[in-house]
Amino acid sequence: MKIAFTASQKPGAKAVMDGFVARYGNVDAGDADVIVPIGGDGFMLKTLRRYTSLVKRGLPVFGVNRGTIGFLMNRMDMEDLPERIRQAKQSTVSPLRMDATAIGGTVSELAFNEVSLFRQTQQAAHIRILVDGQVRLDHLIADGVLLATPAGSTAYNLSAHGPVIPLGADILALTPISAFRPRRWRGALLPNSAKVSLEVIDPERRPVSAAADNQELRQVTRVDIEQDHATQITLLFDADHGLDERILREQFAT
Repeated sequence: MKIAFTASQKPGAKAVMDGFVARYGNVDAGDADVIVPIGGDGFMLKTLRRYTSLVKRGLPVFGVNRGTIGFLMNRMDMEDLPERIRQAKQSTVSPLRMDATAIGGTVSELAFNEVSLFRQTQQAAHIRILVDGQVRLDHLIADGVLLATPAGSTAYNLSAHGPVIPLGADILALTPISAFRPRRWRGALLPNSAKVSLEVIDPERRPVSAAADNQELRQVTRVDIEQDHATQITLLFDADHGLDERILREQFAT
């Protein structure tokens, strides 16, 4: 098995990679059967972004946890890595596509967890929400709002009190961040075919930034989001600890 290892800058990740490379060798990602990023969930997202063209063509990714949470990663174990990869359970995820319009132009990015809008100053963000071209919420006053995939529903979405979504549910979570008005709006569950548009009201006085996972654009005026169903990414997980099982466990966490 030809493995392409890559490691984050976290303490210990490079040492772990050196140990794997000494035992199993290392190849360029373009020649590999699998990519093995070593780090945390943030590094997994960076790896997917770095190798988007390869993973879009079917190159699987098996993460090894040397981070804090490691929800998208597997346990660190030097033994029998090729066999673990062969026996791994596959989870296929499709990212969100964000088209964000800012004062300086339009930027397109992919997000595997969520697309988020945040206020940039002490002023609350004022945002209009449209779904498939129809205004659903004319005026949200909040710290921000996010749209999360099922795979990302246990990340920032969960911290913002959004729902945990089973991996095969084919829905997206639209979740406000510290909503001030309307106070009782807790968000919405949308079909994954929905096209969500977020319009910033009074962007000069109340500036807002947009982030696709960890890629941020400031002073946005409008953000259009939809799931990129043509892009399918294969993540590999130890057979006894698949992503769908992790998401299910989160719904019963206390």
